[in-house]
Amino acid sequence: MKKNIIIGQSGGPTAVINGSLYGAVTKGLQHSESIGRVYGMINGIEGFLLGNYMDMSELADDDSLERLRVTPGAYLGSCRYKLPEDLGDPVYPQIFEKFQELDIEYFFYIGGNDSMDTVSKLSRYAKTVNSPLRVIGIPKTIDNDLIKTDHTPGFGSAAKYVATMVREMSLDVSGYKNTPSITIVEIMGRHAGWLTGASALARKHKNDNPLLIYLPETVFDIDTFFAQAKKALAITPNVLVCISEGIRDADGKFICEYSGATGTDTFGHKELAGAGKYLENLIRSKFGIKVRSVELNICQRCSSSCLSATDLQEAIQAGAFAVEAALAGETGKMVTFVRESDTPYALSFSLSDVNEICNAEKKVPLDWITPDGCDVTEAFLTYARPLIQGEEEVPHKDGLPDFIYR
Repeated sequence: MKKNIIIGQSGGPTAVINGSLYGAVTKGLQHSESIGRVYGMINGIEGFLLGNYMDMSELADDDSLERLRVTPGAYLGSCRYKLPEDLGDPVYPQIFEKFQELDIEYFFYIGGNDSMDTVSKLSRYAKTVNSPLRVIGIPKTIDNDLIKTDHTPGFGSAAKYVATMVREMSLDVSGYKNTPSITIVEIMGRHAGWLTGASALARKHKNDNPLLIYLPETVFDIDTFFAQAKKALAITPNVLVCISEGIRDADGKFICEYSGATGTDTFGHKELAGAGKYLENLIRSKFGIKVRSVELNICQRCSSSCLSATDLQEAIQAGAFAVEAALAGETGKMVTFVRESDTPYALSFSLSDVNEICNAEKKVPLDWITPDGCDVTEAFLTYARPLIQGEEEVPHKDGLPDFIYR
C-alpha cells in the first residue's frame, strides 16, 4: 500500500533551500510505485499543527518546479518553533494523529541546528509509540555550523555573495586615495565565523581588502583592534574591515551588546545586531577619519544574483538522497556531506545520527585563523573556494528575476 511524504522548511532561509525542496519533491514523485502523495508543510511544523499543508504535485503541471530550483527564500514558508523537551507533551500525539490522517510515513525537515532538534524529537517520539514514521533531516544554513558534515547547503552561495559584495565595496572605497577611510562590514555569524572568513575570497592580491577579518572564534580586544587598524591604514588609506556579528570580548560579552540591549528569539538565542555601528563610532572618535559601517543582513541569504552552481546542485542532491535513504529504511538521521578531495573537488553523501548533531556547533578551526586573530589562513581558502564555483542562470521577466510565489 502506498504511503505519503511530507516535507517542511524551518529556520532562516537560504538561496538554495528550495533546491533541496526541489530535489526531495522530484525524487518523491519519481517513486510513484511506492509513494502516493508528496505534501509540503506550510510554515513548518508550526503551520502543520494548524492544518496548513499543500500537495506538491501541483507544481509539476507546468514549469513551476524548475523555477522553484532557483527561487530564494522558503517557498513553503518557515517557522522558529521549538518542540517541548518532554516527549510526553500533548503536542506529540497531535502531530502524529495528523500524520496518520494523511497516511504520512516519511517526514523530511530542511533546516539548521534548531530544525535538527525537531528531527531528533520526532524520531525519538516515533520509537516510543512504535510508529513506522521515518524522519530525515536535510541540512541548511548559511552559517555552516552543523557538525558531522563538511559543509551545508546555503553556505556556498552566501559565501559567494559576501565575497562579491566585499570585492565591489573595495573598488568603491579605493577611489578616494586622498581621503583616509575605514569601512566596516558586519556579516552573519553568531558563534561561528565561516561566512565572515569567506570575505577573504574577495582579495586579488596579498595587500588587497579586506585587510582585517574578525571571527567569533577568537577574542576581540578593542585596543588590539585599534593598533591593527592603524597598521592597515599605513598599507592603504581606504581599509575594509569584515566582522562577524557575534564577535565578543575576553569576558564573552558580545561587542554589539555595548551598543544597547539585545532581545532573544523563541529558542533563547540573543538577537545580534549593531557591532559594526558600535565600532564605527569608536573608530571615528579615535582616528578622526571617515568611517562607515555596512550590515549585509538578510541579503546574505536571499540573493539569487550570486547563486553558486555547486551549492545549488549539492542542495538538490541532498534532498534526493534524503528520500532514497528514508525509502531504504533510515530514520533519525541527517544527510551529511563527505569531501573526498579539494583538487579536484569531489563530494559524496552519507548519513549521521541527528541526536549527535542537534544543539552542537561547528566552529572555524583555530589553526585556520592567523595568530594575530585578524585574518584567515590559506587552509580556510582551500576549503571554501570550491563551494562558490559556477553560475546558475535565473529566468527573468520584464528585467527582473521570475521567481515562483506560493
